[in-house]
Amino acid sequence: MAGKKQFDVGIALDAAMVQFWRAGYADTSLDDLSRTTGLNRSSIYSSFGDKDSLYLRCLDRYAARYGDSYDQALSRASEEPLQAVRAFFEVTLQRIADPEVPDGCLVAQTAMATPVLSPTIAARAIEALGVQHARLRTALNAAQLAERDADDFAVHFTAVNQSLAVMSRTRASQKELRTVIDISMSALAHALDARNL
Repeated sequence: MAGKKQFDVGIALDAAMVQFWRAGYADTSLDDLSRTTGLNRSSIYSSFGDKDSLYLRCLDRYAARYGDSYDQALSRASEEPLQAVRAFFEVTLQRIADPEVPDGCLVAQTAMATPVLSPTIAARAIEALGVQHARLRTALNAAQLAERDADDFAVHFTAVNQSLAVMSRTRASQKELRTVIDISMSALAHALDARNL
């Protein structure tokens, strides 16, 4: 049929996302994107726009894919806050352990590169981190932590989650990553106990 795309947009976006995730925005060329997606430059431009536009679509796809898993993990925070937050971190650990995807986190990688990225991409990375913070704060509010404590822990857990991704790129072991999580969980358990006094 004339004019019909002869490729799966989702598969092409996934391939581009992994390429950006593995090499970063600056070190990914249009030739790299063409090779990994199987599309020529003309098809990339006509389907996704320029490199910035494609990167934004990949960043949104990444945030949605893992965001849904984080939301599911935190859904029982009002009944089981410790288990819910631990499940939140398990989403990150499972992604880190997945041999099908690169180490680290596309959002964290983007945030670290914001000085050399376009303002639009930098803003999207900051927005994604803000969504993560809001997701955690909502869950901790549901656990009936005081507003300030919920916000402070949300800031801390957002930072810990990004740190896990950065540590994974330096080949930190699962044991080391779990130690970081355990210390954070101990602090949360203490705050939840104090809430009930």
